[in-house]
Amino acid sequence: MERERVREREPVHQEDQHYEDILRVTRESRERARNGKIVIKGKDQPWRQNRQGLIKMYLSFHGVEDTAADNWVCFIHDIKVHSGKHRHQGGIQLFVLEGEGYTVVDGERVDWEKGDLIILPVKPNGCEHQHFNKVPGQPAKWMAFEYWTYARVLGNLFEQVDNSPDWKEKDKKAAAG
Repeated sequence: MERERVREREPVHQEDQHYEDILRVTRESRERARNGKIVIKGKDQPWRQNRQGLIKMYLSFHGVEDTAADNWVCFIHDIKVHSGKHRHQGGIQLFVLEGEGYTVVDGERVDWEKGDLIILPVKPNGCEHQHFNKVPGQPAKWMAFEYWTYARVLGNLFEQVDNSPDWKEKDKKAAAG
C-alpha cells in the first residue's frame, strides 16, 4: 500500500487577517465615496424630539451607510426655548441657519445670530453647554457638523446633564398615562 502525502493548508495568522480587514474596509470606503448618495433631501428627514430638543438628522455615525461621506454627524437643532444641557468634547461646528440666541459654554454666555458659526472648544473633560432662543416663538435653528472619527480620537465622552423642557413634558405624560 502506497502512502499519499497531503499537504495541509497553512492556517491564516491573526496578523494576516488584520491586514485583510484593513484592505476590505479601505476598499468599502472608496466604493462608498465613489457611489454613495450625494444629496440628502431635507424633506425626507423627519423631525424627532430627543433629550436635547427637536432634531432633524441628516448624517449619523450609525445607521446611515449609503452616502458618499462617512463618519460624519450632521443635524439641525430647532431651539424652541432652550435645549437640554450636556457635556461632550468640542471640535464641533454649529452654523446658525435662523434666528438669534445664545449658548452657555462652561458657564460663559456667547450670543449668536443667523449666519454665525459656533465652535465648541476642545478641552480636557469636554465642555458643558446649553443653547437658548432669545425670542421664543420665533425660529432659532443651527446645523451641526461633527467628524465622528476626530471626536473618537479626542476620547469623546457624552453626558446628559438636563433634558430639554419638551422632553420633560414627554416624561410627565408617560408617567401619568
